Amino acid sequence: MLDESSYLTAIYVYVGAASLMLLYLAWWLSRHWRPGWVALVVLLGAALLLTPAYPKAGVTTMAPALIVALFQIMTQDIESAKHALRPLIFMSGMAVVITLVLNMTIFRWSRARKTPPAKSAAKG
Repeated sequence: MLDESSYLTAIYVYVGAASLMLLYLAWWLSRHWRPGWVALVVLLGAALLLTPAYPKAGVTTMAPALIVALFQIMTQDIESAKHALRPLIFMSGMAVVITLVLNMTIFRWSRARKTPPAKSAAKG
């Protein structure tokens, strides 16, 4: 069983590793994909990796919801994993909404600035 300091250390290591992986993913994808798609993939990855959930009823510590849901589905059934799937679905939906808002605001402006001005046909 984990005591408080080892639990916090494990959470810090997990969140740090997930954040580094998401930063690397964003950097790598930004070299090949449009900013909107990169934002969608990175935000969905963050939602799946960083959303917390209680492992079971009566427990005061939290764990990553994706891991809790996978273990609950593998060991019992999908009905027992609903408490971990609900926040995952909600945060994934929020990632899609945030990506849509970014595409309608920030990424639209950056695309408008990158388009070259039209060249005039007559030079004089």
